[in-house]
Amino acid sequence: MSGHSKWSTIKRKKGVADAKRGAVFTRLAREITIAARDGSDVDSNFRLRLAVDKARGENMPKDNIERAIKKGSGEDKDGTVFEEITFEGYGPHGSALMVTCVTDNRNRTVPDMRHAFSKSGGNMAEVGAVGWQFDRKSYFSFPASQLSFDKAFELGITIGADDVVDGGETIEIYGPVESFKIIADALHQVHVQPDEAGLRMIPKQEIELDVESTLKFMKMVETIEELDDVQDVFHNVKISDEALAALEAA
Repeated sequence: MSGHSKWSTIKRKKGVADAKRGAVFTRLAREITIAARDGSDVDSNFRLRLAVDKARGENMPKDNIERAIKKGSGEDKDGTVFEEITFEGYGPHGSALMVTCVTDNRNRTVPDMRHAFSKSGGNMAEVGAVGWQFDRKSYFSFPASQLSFDKAFELGITIGADDVVDGGETIEIYGPVESFKIIADALHQVHVQPDEAGLRMIPKQEIELDVESTLKFMKMVETIEELDDVQDVFHNVKISDEALAALEAA
């Protein structure tokens, strides 16, 4: 799975995932709003703490963060109600995708998603048609400069992680959903600040495409990611080193 982490790093450097700062703030605000439903205290609501940390890392203004928290906790009653939706679909060459969205208008999001799939050569699927190919897991990714792989591996064994992956410049930790806070707290105690942290859909089996097909597939992923309501896109395509090099050069 390290290819996915490397591609995330490339996107951050190139600004591919969110070309406009406003789009970044919109997604972060929605993430904070959804997390704040479980409480507005960042110390007791770990999902909210991660969302706020991510927003601060993107230099999101403090007022924006506080407004998003109030909206989620119900203090700001502006009438806007967000819901989380997960879409399942197929891409070219037998690829499978899971797309998570946060929207205030399902009637807008559904046709937008269907159009994004179809124009890229894919199609949306019924609920459950694709989901069985993925496992939901806790996921953390952080620079290897913050903690060596050996120490991260030792930490992973101690806290019951499923896997610790050495991605070179980046280290990834996977664990059961119920271990999310345990892993996060353990990383916090050793002063590790994750670049990415959350619950992810991990494919049970990846498929590998040639470089040209991988580039076309990743173009489809980018098309879906550009939709305003999309938070995350998960898929089962293995990104080879050759494909990563081509993506970085594009």
